[in-house]
Amino acid sequence: MDTRRYRMVVTSGLDYVSTGAQVDARLRGWLREPPKNYDVEAFAEGRNEIARGVTLDHDSATGTAGAYGRWRLRETAPDGTWQTTLLIRQTESRPTRVQLDVEHLPDDPDTLPTVAKTPRLAGSLLDVLRARDGLADVTRMPQVVEAPDLDSVIDELCDEERRLPVVMATAPNGADFDTWLERTLDPLVRPLAGLAILYALAPGVDHHFNRAMEYHRVFGGGIRTFLPGVDPAWAADGQRHRVMSHRVITENPARVRRLLAQLPRNLAARAPLPPELDAVPVLRARTNEHPTGSELERLRDENHALFEILEEAGREQRVRADEIRDLKNELQRARSDEITLIAEYDEQYRELHEARAQLVTVQKRLLALGAAEAAYAPDDSGPAAPESFAEILERIEEMPRVHFTGARKITLELDDQAYGSSWVRMAWDALLALRDYADASADACAGGPVFRDFKQWCEDAPDGKHSVSPRKVVRDESKTVKSNAAWRRERTFPLPEHVEPSGRLFMGAHVRIGGGNTVAPRLHYHDAACAEHGLFIGYIGPHLTNTLT
Repeated sequence: MDTRRYRMVVTSGLDYVSTGAQVDARLRGWLREPPKNYDVEAFAEGRNEIARGVTLDHDSATGTAGAYGRWRLRETAPDGTWQTTLLIRQTESRPTRVQLDVEHLPDDPDTLPTVAKTPRLAGSLLDVLRARDGLADVTRMPQVVEAPDLDSVIDELCDEERRLPVVMATAPNGADFDTWLERTLDPLVRPLAGLAILYALAPGVDHHFNRAMEYHRVFGGGIRTFLPGVDPAWAADGQRHRVMSHRVITENPARVRRLLAQLPRNLAARAPLPPELDAVPVLRARTNEHPTGSELERLRDENHALFEILEEAGREQRVRADEIRDLKNELQRARSDEITLIAEYDEQYRELHEARAQLVTVQKRLLALGAAEAAYAPDDSGPAAPESFAEILERIEEMPRVHFTGARKITLELDDQAYGSSWVRMAWDALLALRDYADASADACAGGPVFRDFKQWCEDAPDGKHSVSPRKVVRDESKTVKSNAAWRRERTFPLPEHVEPSGRLFMGAHVRIGGGNTVAPRLHYHDAACAEHGLFIGYIGPHLTNTLT
């Protein structure tokens, strides 16, 4: 798979018409600039020859499926052709997407393409489009994170709709921040325009960031690249996000500049395109001289065999494009699964090692006290934790204030997946915390402490009560998910009529089970504990559809 191309995919903050106008203006300006100096005063639909060996194809369409506009520049070079493709796309009420590709197409198929550098056009577009990726702004240069911005930035790191990596930098201790920003950081991240979300922590803010992200720290002039799917509550997840120390950066800035760009570039090239961009038909270049209806029929009759060959080639091209898209999806899932499994294995091995060391220490102390029988007695502290999701569903029935109303079949299918054992343990921990929260909410009616919701419970749970990391608890789905009718229906689950007269309710609140990526399961629930109905779990199963699945 070619990772030598440059690819930018962002969401425009402007409407479709305004985006098209800005893209057209910036493209023309870029083509006029040295060293291109092309004549672009008049180019229209179809193929435009704007210089010797240089063509600009333009096509667009508007219909019930949305609208798109596309420009493709091809520049002949001694070693092949440089191709730049710029696409804007809008479907239904979705924001406008913008895609920019630059790639080298060698004349010799056995020759590797030349690596495409970040075009100036990318930064020029980012300056005017108010570009976003999920919750985050995408800018050509780093944004400085001040203390009031910290919570928003952490939300962006955890945003499940984020596609781009986040590059987070800190200034060296004692350095002048503005000088470091201008002379060190800006040159390092300049090639990342359109490939990553860029941040620099202001002096003193790194301390607060590291306290909130204890497993994902970055400090002392270091730079960390955060992949999509950050789980701040999971220690092992920190291994997924590459760190470069201040020493490495100062020893060889040119090498660091290349390494920083390598991962975002590879992610951009390998990740499947958003569905709305992937659905745009393959560009079929044509001249500006369009035949009339009768002339077109005459050409078809005279060149019947040629038309059939072209149509068959077009169908074959669409089939190959579908296959490539499917392979990219499978590759992305496999890579995510592999990284998650490695992190989970490392975490479990560390926990097992620590538990064994602690057990040996306790046994030695008991032996020294003459309590050999107690040192090696089996555990009889209570019932063992469930070993499957089937057993979890049985154990939920023993919880008087926690009720499962979801599809049992979907939950039971989790037992067939390879990662089930760790998921079972994490799901059980979440259920114990939900049980204790529901019991505490009932006690609040009798004058006990009142908790706003389950997330606050996990932040301030009393000693001796179960909880999970607050970062694993999500109070509601994003606006994007809630505004999509199909995705909203997926998250609407059964409830008893005495709780919800319609018998069904949207459950945006959920708990992340596992590593926090789109492979790991989710537990969706409705909190009626304060109304004395208890807590209802409408779903335990695979991650439901969103922009990343």
